[in-house]
Order: sequence, then structure tokens, then C-alpha cells
Amino acid sequence: MSGSAQAWRQFGDGPLSRVTSRVYILLVVELLLLLTTLPGLLPLLLLRRDPSNLPLVALLLVPVGPALSSALYALRHQRPDLTDLRPAATFWRGYRANLSGVLRVWVPTLLWLTVLAVNLAYLGAVGLPGWWTVPLVLLGAGVTLCAANALVITSLFDFRTRDVLRLATHFLVRTPGVTVGNALLLAAAAGITAVFSEAVLALLASVAVLAFLRIGDPMIHLIRKEFTP
Repeated sequence: MSGSAQAWRQFGDGPLSRVTSRVYILLVVELLLLLTTLPGLLPLLLLRRDPSNLPLVALLLVPVGPALSSALYALRHQRPDLTDLRPAATFWRGYRANLSGVLRVWVPTLLWLTVLAVNLAYLGAVGLPGWWTVPLVLLGAGVTLCAANALVITSLFDFRTRDVLRLATHFLVRTPGVTVGNALLLAAAAGITAVFSEAVLALLASVAVLAFLRIGDPMIHLIRKEFTP
């Protein structure tokens, strides 16, 4: 009995089994991401790309925040061990634990970005000169990158919302590699959406979340070292 257990443990620790378990975890997380975002993404795919629909787009994207947070939580806490694979249970545990905290960050972010996007789309109609495009775009980029940090922090740590926002802003400067990496990842996501569609991006969601998590590793390490007991 002990010999078979030892053989199973050796199989579970091998490189092939680690790759297999990682693929399995990503597939499960991908399916759960699609399940939890489908109520918003399905009508979004059918929505005409018109600036007048921007508030509706923001509303449809509300479920995406908690789903991304749960995926971050699941990928961070799931061990790649074939003897203990429970990504679905870990995903739902993160969803329940982080739902209210994530929405307190995610919903204001969507509101801010919607206001900025509407102003950019109707720049002439609201009486703003053309040069306002640059500060509005920069402000939108800053809000998005700060929200990206806040999403990671809220998903993996238990801080008050105001402390999450302070840390997210602080680490924009403290960890420039994370900021640049997130900017490139968001640019890639925007490019995929523009060239193909939101559906293609949704099918790559778990891989994108894993990349997002890996980019944020230096920030996560510093927060655990300096701001947690």
C-alpha cells in the first residue's frame, strides 16, 4: 500500500503531471470565468459599437470584476498537485470571500471610465477643445492601471477599501515593472478585442489572468512582506 502511494506521489510530482495539472486548472478556471461573466458578455457581443451604448457596456461589465478576482484567487491558491486538484472549489471560495470588496473597487472604476469615455466620444459636443484628448486618455490610463493593482490586492489580501486604493496608487510608482507589464497586457487585450472580438478575448481569459498574476508577483511579494503580519 505504501509502495503504491509513493509511486502515485512520484507521478504527481513529475514535470509531465505538473504541466497536466496546470492545463486542467486553467481549463476549469476558464469555464468558470465564462459561466460567471456570461450574463453580461452575451448581450455585449450583440451590442452595436456606438458611443451612446457606453453606459450599457459598463453595466454589462459589472460581473467581470468578481469573476476576474475569483480567477486570481484560484490560480494563486491552487497547488499544481494531481493528488489535490480543486480549482472549482477554490474559485467559488474566492468569489464568496471577495465579492463585496471587489465591487467597491470595480463599480466606481467602471463609472469613472464611462464618464471619461463619453467625454472623449463627444468632445466637440460638450465644448471641450481637441487638446483635452491627451489628459483624458492619460487619466483613463491611470485609473485603469490603479484599478488593476487594486483588483489584485483585493483578491489576495484582506484590507479596507481605502487602504486598497492607497496601496494600489502607491505601487504604481513603487513597482514600475508591474505598471508597465499591466499596461502592455491591457494594450494586448484591447488589440485582440479590436481586431477580433470580445469572444476571442473571453476564450483566452484564464491565460490572461495567469499572466496578470505573474506580472503582479513583485507587488504581491512586497505587500506580504511589508503590510501583513
